[in-house]
Formats: sequence, C-alpha cells, structure tokens
Amino acid sequence: MGELSLGIQTRPPTHPGELMREIIEEHARLSVTDAARRMGVSRQALHAVLCGRSAMSADMALRFARLVGGRAELFLRMQENLDLWSARRRLAGRLARIEPVAPKRAA
Repeated sequence: MGELSLGIQTRPPTHPGELMREIIEEHARLSVTDAARRMGVSRQALHAVLCGRSAMSADMALRFARLVGGRAELFLRMQENLDLWSARRRLAGRLARIEPVAPKRAA
C-alpha cells in the first residue's frame, strides 16, 4: 500500500480514458476510429479522452456506456476522483490558509 500515506493518495487516480482504451482495444476489439464513428463523436475527441488529454464529459460517458454496455456513472466517478486529487494538490497551500468556521452551539 505504498500509494497511501496517512490517508493521502500519492499517485493520481486512473484517468477514465485508460479504462476506456482497454475496453475498446482488448474487449470490444474496435479501433479508435470505429469506436468514435459508432459513438457519433470525432476520432480526435475520443482519442483526447483515451490519452488523458481531455476530461470525461457526461456526454462522452453516456455514449461510451451505450457502446460497450457499461454504466456512465463509473467513468464520471473516475473523472471526479482525478479532478479532486488534482485540485487538492494544486490548492494545498491555499486550502491550508483557510480558517474553518467553528460550528455554532444551540442556545
């Protein structure tokens, strides 16, 4: 478990495109061009997600889930986890300077 240090994940979560690429190539045995055509998106748009250059959108998740019979929510959760991990690292210093509001006690 070298990935976790005091509850903080040190390695970024997997981009949903990595899983998509595996499903397209190894399980569905489709080319990126054929998968994009079937999904009704450009090859460039699909390739950008598969390579991790673009984030997974709800639209792309729904189209991909329809293509392979999966659930769009899985791919969106993967993207959300990656986005939160990235934001935590990017904003760590600023977040540390925010003073939390103390809960108000009932009268």
